[in-house]
Amino acid sequence: MTTSDATSNAVSIAAVHVLVDDPDAALAFYRDTLGLTVQNEVARGGFRWITLATAAQPEIQIVLSQPHAGRSQEDGDAVAALLAKGELRPLHFRSADLDGTIERVAATPGAEVLQEPVTQPWGVRDAAVRDPAGNFLRIEQG
Repeated sequence: MTTSDATSNAVSIAAVHVLVDDPDAALAFYRDTLGLTVQNEVARGGFRWITLATAAQPEIQIVLSQPHAGRSQEDGDAVAALLAKGELRPLHFRSADLDGTIERVAATPGAEVLQEPVTQPWGVRDAAVRDPAGNFLRIEQG
């Protein structure tokens, strides 16, 4: 396989879905606190999907959606329960100004700083937070 064949067959990340119980609180957090830009917003069947992206990686979309959107009541209830318990897998972000980002998170209603910035044994300096829906995020210095 040549390098051009490997590149043309390469897979990349297009979107990551983040479940949120309150789209307005989530939008304020991801847009106003973390600085993501709204790309699209769709309302359908009483639910909203909000697509955001970072300036550094505009080709990767972060889609905020509600647990019951596109799911049966039973499945939506199960997902909502996991979200409420904070049991969904974390998102990892990178910030050029980790300390400033964590200060903004701490000032955001409904968000919580779980771990202040610290240099980890594996060398990365990061912090841990929860968004207003309870999603676990790690933000590293970048």
